[in-house]
This record gives sequence, C-alpha cells and structure tokens, in this order.
Amino acid sequence: MHPYRTHTCGQLRAGHIGQHVTLSGWVHRKRDHGSLLFIDVRDHYGITQCVIDRESPLLPQVESIKNESVVTVVGKVVRRPDETQNSKLATGEIEIEIEKFSVISAADPLPLQVNADAPVGEDIRLRYRFLDLRRERLHENMMLRSQVIASIRRRMIDQGFMEYQTPILTSSSPEGARDFLVPSRLHPGKFYALPQAPQQFKQLLMIAGFDRYFQIAPCFRDEDSRADRSPGEFYQLDFEMSYVTQEDVFAAIEPVLHGVFHEFAGFRRQPPAAITPAPFVRIPYDEAMLTYGSDKPDLRNPLVIVDVTDVFKRADVEFKAFKQVIEQGGVVRCIRAPKVGDKPRSFFDKLNDWAREQGAPGLGYIVFEADGGKGPIAKFVPEAAQHELRKLTKAEAGDAVFFVCDKLPAGAKMAGAARNKIGQEMDVYEKNIFKFCWITDFPFYEWDEERKKIDFSHNPFSMPQGGLEALLTKDPLSIKAYQYDIVCNGVELSSGAIRNHSPEIMYKAFEIAGYSAADLESRFGGLLSAFKLGAPPHGGSAPGIDRIVMLLADEPNIREVVAFPLNQQAEDMMMQAPNTVPPERLRELNIQLKTSPQKG
Repeated sequence: MHPYRTHTCGQLRAGHIGQHVTLSGWVHRKRDHGSLLFIDVRDHYGITQCVIDRESPLLPQVESIKNESVVTVVGKVVRRPDETQNSKLATGEIEIEIEKFSVISAADPLPLQVNADAPVGEDIRLRYRFLDLRRERLHENMMLRSQVIASIRRRMIDQGFMEYQTPILTSSSPEGARDFLVPSRLHPGKFYALPQAPQQFKQLLMIAGFDRYFQIAPCFRDEDSRADRSPGEFYQLDFEMSYVTQEDVFAAIEPVLHGVFHEFAGFRRQPPAAITPAPFVRIPYDEAMLTYGSDKPDLRNPLVIVDVTDVFKRADVEFKAFKQVIEQGGVVRCIRAPKVGDKPRSFFDKLNDWAREQGAPGLGYIVFEADGGKGPIAKFVPEAAQHELRKLTKAEAGDAVFFVCDKLPAGAKMAGAARNKIGQEMDVYEKNIFKFCWITDFPFYEWDEERKKIDFSHNPFSMPQGGLEALLTKDPLSIKAYQYDIVCNGVELSSGAIRNHSPEIMYKAFEIAGYSAADLESRFGGLLSAFKLGAPPHGGSAPGIDRIVMLLADEPNIREVVAFPLNQQAEDMMMQAPNTVPPERLRELNIQLKTSPQKG
C-alpha cells in the first residue's frame, strides 16, 4: 500500500465500502461525540470523515492533534448511518474507521481559522497567505483561475492563434504608468524595465510574419492599488493579428470571451448567469460619456443621462447656480428615475448628502406630478421649461429627474457616478447577467492641463482615424483613433487598437505630442526600423485575466483571485518585499543610495 495515499480525500464513494485505504491531508475539524471522535481530513480534492472509537489505543494521539496538522490515516471504508450522511459532501455517504494514524507535520496554534469564514484582517491574511489559500472560497478561486486560463488557451488555439513568449527584461515604454526598473550589472548606470505590456514585441511578431499571436502575459506597472487592479503585476490575454480591421479583432475575441463566461457562468451563481450574445454592442466614446458618464459603463443599470443644458439656458429659467456655470462653458446633465415620486424625503436627502461627499454642491431634482413639478429646483423652472425637460427625458408623472451641473469632463464624470448611485438606491440593476460592450472611437489626443500640452490619450501606437491626412489637417483634439475597450458589468477588461504601421504617420503623431524625430528614434528605434522594412496592418487587444476571474468568481476585490498579491502599499507581507539589499550587491550594480536605507 502506498505510504501516503491510495485515494484522495474527495474520491471515496459507496462503491469503495469494505476497502482498506490510506489518506493523507490536513486536519480540517474534530468533533467529540462521546463514545466516538470524528476527524475530517482535507486535501486539494475534498474532505473525508474519519472516526475512532473511545476504546482505541490511538485515541490519545488523535485527540491531541491540532487543526491543520498534516496526518496519514489508514482504515476501512464503511457506510455512514443514514441519519449522519452529508449530501453536501461528495464523500458524504462513507467514513473511514481509523486503524492506523500518523502525524506527518504537526501545526502550531493558527493565526487564522481555515475551517471557518470568520473575518480576518488583511495584514494577517497576506502574511499567512498559504493558510488563507487553504480556505474553501479562496482555494476554489485559484482552481477557477487555472481552469479559465486553460479554457482561454484552448479557444485561442482553436481559432488559429499560436502562443509565443516575449521578454521580461526590456526597455521603458509609454503605457501610461510608471515602470519597474532593474539595474544592469554589466552596463553601469543603465536600467532594464519590466514590461507594462508586450506592446512593441507583439507588433514586431506581426512584422516578423507570425500572423496570429497570443500569450498569457505577465505585465508590471508601478501604480496604486484599486479594488479591480493589483499593484505591481497582473496577467492578460495578450493577442495580435495581421491584415485585420477593427471588426476582425472583435470577431476573433468575442467568441473566446463569450465562451469562457458561458462555461463558468454557474461557478457561484444558480441559475448560471446569462451572457449578452455576440456581437457585443458598440458604443462610441463620446456617446458613452454623454449617455453613461463613463467609458466603462455598467449596462445592467437601465438609467441613462440626458444633456439638458439648453433648457437651463432659456431666458425664462432663473436658476442662477446653473446659469453661472453654463456661462463659463459648463453643462447640465440629468438622470430620469422612474416611479420614485412616492419615495420618502429621506430617499432624496440621502442622494443629496452623497453628492456633497463627492465634492458636488448637491444633487438637485424635480419630481413630476400630474399638476406640475415639485422639489428644490422646480420653482426656478417655469411650466414651459418643465415640459421641455419631460420631453427630453421622457419623464412621466411619478418620475423624478436629478441634475448635475459642472464643466466638462468633471460634469460627465459626476453624472456617471450619480447614475450608478441612483440605480443602486432604486435597485434597478439587472441581476445574474454579464453585459458586454465595446467602447470605440477614443480621442487620439487629450490636453494635459498640468504640462499645458497635447499628449496621447490612450495608446501612442494606435492608428489615427483618417491617417496622415487627419494629422496634417485637423485639430488634434478632434482626431479619433482606432482604439477600443471591452467592458463587462462596468469593469474594463481590456484596451486594444488597430496599430499604426506607417513610419510617416508615427513621426507626425509623436511630433504633435511634442516628441522630436530623434526622441522617437532613441526610444522606439527597434519598432520604427521594423516599420521601414515592410509592416503589415495589424491590431489586437489584451483582456485582463485577473478581472475576468474576479467577475466569474463574484468577488469584489481582485486580490481574492490572485494567489500571492501585494497589499495596498505594494508590499509582499509574506516574503517581506521590498527589502534592503547588502551593500556589496549595491556596489556590484554601481548604485549608491542617496539616503540611508530603512530597516525592514
């Protein structure tokens, strides 16, 4: 018989009754029932109940063992009494009568409970992440992640994509975040950068003639933590295609994402969540910012935003608070909230207080009743203007409209936040569904107020719509790009673009953003020279693996689907990183610290 196990702890069934077996695993839980002592043994595959009689000479050893100790049990498989069978366990019909019991690794007192979902502080969870990963929910999340990645790989290969690996040590790239830098020992004073994305390399693979590339790619960005973004590193399904239009890229990735979400839609949801069918809806950026106040709209919320600036420009409207902002170039946006007229005053006060917490003066509103509008703004808006408001918003008696007034883009952003908050308070979000959309036609450039200059808004390697002619003849801030994001339930899964493959367009595009030809050649010489030696049109995208798994696992924070995440301060509590290094290592790297290193 094998010294550790003949079966896993999730394998035994009624058909094994009468067999002598060996199991190994962690002590999950012990229960003293007087004449019998029960011990649940757990491994990666499941839990098996083991039982020992009070008369057994092994009892003192079994009784003294602490939870999470690793043990080996040898015994006979027997049927549980009918009244004690557990239908929630795959092994719930049987138990093991312990004949031999050995301790492989005894556990000290635990810093957190593995067999319960009791709240535990983040520092403890991350410091003892290996224990945290033994807990059922997190363990399931990691298995889901592995299965999702395997499914994605199969689906990409089935579509003719091939997987290639790109370098981890590379040069800095303007991806919109700070790089992690690695000093070079052989080249004093010079640094590698960890890739924020394999952007240039995947384009070079297209120029090299590989046609359809993908990779489950690690990416590194020195940026702050958020609920849907890990500091430090993340993984994405990076892919690129040659000789394609934007629609070709959409047609390639939509079946992969729809298929993966359909395959795992029932992971924690019963019934399984519905998925919007392909083709996913396309929403131009300008429309998204107007209608939803966000470039990552959550389409489960049926509420929409309407621009009503012209109503408040009317001579008969005397609401000075809005008029003063409009005169300075501001806008008025409103959200119709159906059938809230009978809500108590506290409903409206709560929303008003929320708006103040966001830094706005408040959230004005009008409630439309059969005999006219009521509310704090209604008296400043005469009947004719109210009629126009109702026409624009399609408001009916019993509906309310909430207003946001500010300059762009702050006004659009606040209206989007208000739309989300009102939808949550009304509980109108669709339940148990994944709603996808593409956001398209992003601005190619944006105005950098801090540096008082035009800069790239999304991705400098994208193709501007209209090509070189647009760069030569149009206001740069009016130029759109073949750039697109895919969004699910308000979470941006990826950015992508049809790439610029023309040296002439690249020179001009960077010139407008303030980069000289020499700047371009020094920073992106490899890619630029490749463009000059025959580059096919190409494009791609990179859906985030972590965010996909987070949605499927129904987790609010991305750290719940990453095996060993950093904390919010970008620290590895378990491995104590970042940390100081010995002075001799710094000398090897030709680095001299300006200030004394801190301990720890």
